[in-house]
Amino acid sequence: MRRLFPLVAAVVLVDTMFYAAIAPLLPQYADDLELSKTGAGILSAAYPAGTLIGSLPSGWLAARIGVRRTMLVGLTLLGTSSVAFAFGNSTAILDTARFAQGLGGACAWTGGLSWLMAASPRERRGELIGSALAAAIAGVLLGPVLGGAATVAGPEPVFGAVAVVAAGLAAWATSLPAPPPSDAPALRQLTAALVSVPVLAAVWLVALPSLFAGVFDVLVPLRLDELGASGVAIGAIFLVAAAVEGVSSRAAGALSDRRGRELPIRAGLAACAIAAVALPLPDLVLLLALALVGAVLALSLLWAPSMALLSDSAEAEGVDQAFAFALVNLAWAGGQVVGGSGGAALAETSSDAVPYGICAALFALSLAALASRGRVRARA
Repeated sequence: MRRLFPLVAAVVLVDTMFYAAIAPLLPQYADDLELSKTGAGILSAAYPAGTLIGSLPSGWLAARIGVRRTMLVGLTLLGTSSVAFAFGNSTAILDTARFAQGLGGACAWTGGLSWLMAASPRERRGELIGSALAAAIAGVLLGPVLGGAATVAGPEPVFGAVAVVAAGLAAWATSLPAPPPSDAPALRQLTAALVSVPVLAAVWLVALPSLFAGVFDVLVPLRLDELGASGVAIGAIFLVAAAVEGVSSRAAGALSDRRGRELPIRAGLAACAIAAVALPLPDLVLLLALALVGAVLALSLLWAPSMALLSDSAEAEGVDQAFAFALVNLAWAGGQVVGGSGGAALAETSSDAVPYGICAALFALSLAALASRGRVRARA
């Protein structure tokens, strides 16, 4: 575990670093490639679209060839897509590179996290997922810095370095022992797990914060640009926001191990509903930056407990952890795709307040449903 966790943490850090680098680059690409809000949303959502397509296949791959080989597939895709993104000069190339990185991310996360869960006790699951998310958020911290550097030095040296790091991580992974592949579950078993109420509820609780994040990952950088913030300033704002999220995610995961998954999830749903109402209101850079920090702090209460809940629920249905984290990827990517592309398109045809308002309503309805289920259990 002492050698495995740093590897998994480094893999998710590098993956999310490349993913988050798009934030300060969006305004530049929008100008250079004449992208509309919808086009910017598609570019941002291409990564989670790849993760969405690759989610369940990555679970099958991890069960079939093993978690380490699945991680290596993901790192290979990450390295090659970073080179394509470095030298791409058209919308089609950049969208395709982001999509390929999303495929690699699905394999890297499924392989790495299921490898980690197989080597750890269940009572530490929330803490370890929260710690891995803290590493991922550190990547989100560095991603805008990476993107900001690319706006100054150019994308070729910056994203070319990502490929070199991915190759080094692949070499590191081959030096560690890994569990043998397990038997891939039957289609009937997977279908039964996917339609069970606990699994569906947990999938929704991962997808919903992803949807919200997908909306503001596109709209906030564009709004900051409208208010006069530079690419470097946008990167710095997202850096601070991600730092807050990284610290609180690990604490929320550990809290869910001690007090149960539902307590931080309820608090997160309430806080996210308030944050979604607040985000479209500021008309100053500083106020919007503070609203963004509040939004990611609210999200941090949901991520680790919801992912641990999905892992627990899938395990209770007899599903291998590789498929449990494939479902995590599926839920996260689905929310990001709908939030990034759909939210941007809706904002373009109406206003930013509309997709934010829909998110607030969904958080409030989910909190009410969770509270209602709790009352039913108490009476029973």
